Amino acid sequence: MKILLTNDDGIFSEGLAALYEALAACHRIEVVAPDRERSAVGHGITLHEPLRAMSVELSGGLKGFAVNGTPADCVKLSLRELLDDAPDVVISGINPGANVGINAHYSGTVAAAREAALNGIRAMAVSVDGHGKNDYRDVVRFVLQLLEHTESLDLGNGKFLNINFPLVPADRLRGVRITRQANVQLLDGFERRIDPRNRPYYWPKAARLNGNADIDLDVVALEQGFISITPMICDMTDYSGLERIARLCCRYPLEKSET
Repeated sequence: MKILLTNDDGIFSEGLAALYEALAACHRIEVVAPDRERSAVGHGITLHEPLRAMSVELSGGLKGFAVNGTPADCVKLSLRELLDDAPDVVISGINPGANVGINAHYSGTVAAAREAALNGIRAMAVSVDGHGKNDYRDVVRFVLQLLEHTESLDLGNGKFLNINFPLVPADRLRGVRITRQANVQLLDGFERRIDPRNRPYYWPKAARLNGNADIDLDVVALEQGFISITPMICDMTDYSGLERIARLCCRYPLEKSET
């Protein structure tokens, strides 16, 4: 299987290296990732400056492309210019820090998987809850197992997976939950501080969840020690609202302007 690896943490990130080292033994791997950290850039793309892809050497002698753009740029450039043929699967990650709830909208990790899905490529975004020095072995093992079933997962037509792992030892992992994206802000407000020159600055604050929240939400499943897998889709149309809004808008026909 041909797999494209990308992320939003930069091409030399530990999570990406862990995926490559495990997957390269049995799959054909290509790496195209940002040349620096691009966290929380969402699905932004570069329009007003040139993109450059520099060949760099990674661990084990692998050569990848470091791109001076966003995660979505990396996927677009890979499919149009950098790869000889399209990958079977795109994996974005492994990202240190969960991408659940509303935060998934801001995530460059999720955006890279979404960009692949928009182009008809099976894709998954993979994150682990927590920052700093992570042990990715359990995450990698799960991804390897999941890859064996990607053809059966119905990931066509703009669908992809958002996978988040709890930061717990393997013996405390409670299992897998297929979850819904929570409509929850995980960053809620800002803490105002004053710098040595008496100028204000602001740090985002983490929100607390309602303890009665549904276990089938991604945020809750992750907090309770489950692997959260959320099937996502690129089509943002509110189909339930089409007929209602059409009836409303048809009451107000456009008036012809007088010339």
